[in-house]
Amino acid sequence: MQQGQEQETEAIEVMAEEDRPLIRRDYRNLLRSFKTKLNEEDRKNIRAAFEMAANAHVSQRRKTGEPYILHPIEVARICVQEIGLGPTAVVCALLHDVVEDTDIELKTIHHKFKDRIARIVDGLTKLDGLHESDNPQAENISKVLKTMLFDVRVVLIKMADRLHNLRTIDGMPPHKQVKIAAETMTVYAPLAHRLGLYAIKTEFQDRCLKITNPEEYREIKHKLAETKASRQAYIAKFTPPLEIALKEHGIPAKIIGRSKSIHSILNKIKTKGVPFEQIYDLFAIRILIDTKNMTTEQERMLCWQAYSVITDIFKPLPERLKDWVSSPKTNGYESLHTTVIGLEGRFVEVQIRTVRMDEIAERGFAAHWKYKGIKGMGARAKTFDTWLDEVRETLENDTSGNAVEFLADFHSSNLYSEEIHIFTPKGEMRILPEGATALDFAFGIHSDLGCSCRSVMINNKPAPIFQKLQNSDQVRIISDKNQKPSSDWLKHVITAKARTRIRAALREEIRTKAEFGKEVLERKLNNTFKVPVEENVDMLAKVFGFSDRTEFLSAIHLEQVDLSILSKSFRAEGNRLVEIEPAQHQADTETAPTQEAAPSRARPANRPDVTIAGETSMYAYTLATCCNPVPGDPIFAFVTIKEGVKVHRINCANAANLMTNYKYRVQEADWGVAHQLEFVVPIIVTGTDIGPGVIHQLTDRLYGLGINLRSFSIDGNGGYFEGKISMVVRNTDELNRAMNALKTFSWVSNVVRQE
Repeated sequence: MQQGQEQETEAIEVMAEEDRPLIRRDYRNLLRSFKTKLNEEDRKNIRAAFEMAANAHVSQRRKTGEPYILHPIEVARICVQEIGLGPTAVVCALLHDVVEDTDIELKTIHHKFKDRIARIVDGLTKLDGLHESDNPQAENISKVLKTMLFDVRVVLIKMADRLHNLRTIDGMPPHKQVKIAAETMTVYAPLAHRLGLYAIKTEFQDRCLKITNPEEYREIKHKLAETKASRQAYIAKFTPPLEIALKEHGIPAKIIGRSKSIHSILNKIKTKGVPFEQIYDLFAIRILIDTKNMTTEQERMLCWQAYSVITDIFKPLPERLKDWVSSPKTNGYESLHTTVIGLEGRFVEVQIRTVRMDEIAERGFAAHWKYKGIKGMGARAKTFDTWLDEVRETLENDTSGNAVEFLADFHSSNLYSEEIHIFTPKGEMRILPEGATALDFAFGIHSDLGCSCRSVMINNKPAPIFQKLQNSDQVRIISDKNQKPSSDWLKHVITAKARTRIRAALREEIRTKAEFGKEVLERKLNNTFKVPVEENVDMLAKVFGFSDRTEFLSAIHLEQVDLSILSKSFRAEGNRLVEIEPAQHQADTETAPTQEAAPSRARPANRPDVTIAGETSMYAYTLATCCNPVPGDPIFAFVTIKEGVKVHRINCANAANLMTNYKYRVQEADWGVAHQLEFVVPIIVTGTDIGPGVIHQLTDRLYGLGINLRSFSIDGNGGYFEGKISMVVRNTDELNRAMNALKTFSWVSNVVRQE
């Protein structure tokens, strides 16, 4: 240990004197985070990685002002303590930024730490800033995901990196915080969910909500704090009968109460249309059973025994029972969920799981692998293996090179969806996301079976191949070797594997047609101009309005291109074709030389000033109709291809997609000089229908505040009403004042802006 301290001191000595105690403390905390003693080789590698990183980052500091080396140390600690990874991941975490941000090259890491660590670090390193790409951000994310083919630890370390960046994000400017939050919610939060990293997923969601919806975040956090004492008092009354009964039945368990996350509470408020005060399941009771040295079969029986004990005391709601003990989720999640009618008639969610199940539920992949090889874990370990194999197959089949398309497929693969269990004619079970079709099932069995799927039998009855499947359906696929996928299929599948394989088949068909089209074009160019195809095909594709040569050549084969105009429109100069300008066009260019119109700098009379990229009214812009921003809303600007610059609210429903997939077209924006302009903002009011007085009271309240209405519609059914009101306001202060005034009615349950 003395030698370790001496070498540790050597690495820290290169740092500024005032930083050394902090670095020494964090490094020792990292070493103490290991639950088992490190062997000498692992300790030596961690020490060497720390020294390399400390020297490489010696002159760098984070936006928060701290020495940069604290970041990789903390990422490494998160990998060990919060995800459950081992020494190899720690070495990679310590080195994850050295290739990208310092002079150290990948070959140096390969020489020092060998191939596996070098390849993981390479997966964690962003693409070269000079890499030619229309969307480098999407390229970088797809690179990280595709490295799962080699080692899933790349993604897990990236999760730890993103988590620490979010925890220390206050040092970054607001517009960068918003972009990071959007990317996190689009890519990392759903991926954490799918990998079973529920604790990290929840923290991702809450921290991003704090950035994109700060007012709603603070409001719910404040209300949770206000009601904390009453929740604790309720749990204190609810749990003793359960503890006594479980003990009497010899079930070794402890009971804890956990609040729902702020993000999940806000999501329920919006989806259910109810206020905070009417959400009764703000917390869940979790029963953790200690099952040391038990098989998974014994664990399962004990969970059901605990369920029986609980439902003897409190009446359960059968429709709310969810059994992930008998059939675990594909990410390894195991738990029994039920809802019971507790004290005072309140609905209480109860989760029943063993200590092993809880560790897997909270820490996901790494914890799951910890239990591999334990008696009875075979089928459960295979469940997660199967999902990873499907991810790998999807990634391997992605040959398009289109990072944005790849990310869209990956994100649309229902990472958050509930799962359904579908059976083959022989009784083999397959797990698919809710909403999957028979065609998804066919591709899930095998890519070739999906491509040749002609018809299906669902529960022994003929059905369309696009039929959505229900839980426990039995499906038989009828194939035909002459069947081929069509572009229409993409509208009827939701799994990434199916979408990727269909696109690959369509591209292959286009390539085949393009080969035939190339032969046609080659004959035409040779007979007419004596020029080669290769030096002219890309130019011709552009002239004829095609995005690339493959589509152009395929269209030639399909006789969708009129090649007869070539002789009239082009002439040969050497090996190249040159377009002949029409005489009229030549005359126009002689009398009026062309010039690009300067972008409009004048602020339109019906729009407010907006500062975009640091300058007021530099661009002609419009306010996005998808979110209707109003002065006072946090905003960003997005440069569209055909419609100029659009200004969106940062919590717009489209923001996450735009900021993640088209980050390079997003500009920082803010409201400039205030003008007395008016904006129409739609809101939705829901509540209890008290009769004819609803409309009168709502409109009177708004008119009393000086708010004009553009439109008002209301619909009621079964004692419940929903009103849609378009109000004319000048800024968010007026808007919020009006919405808060409507909320004061006891019979109004919720007032929200219409998205």
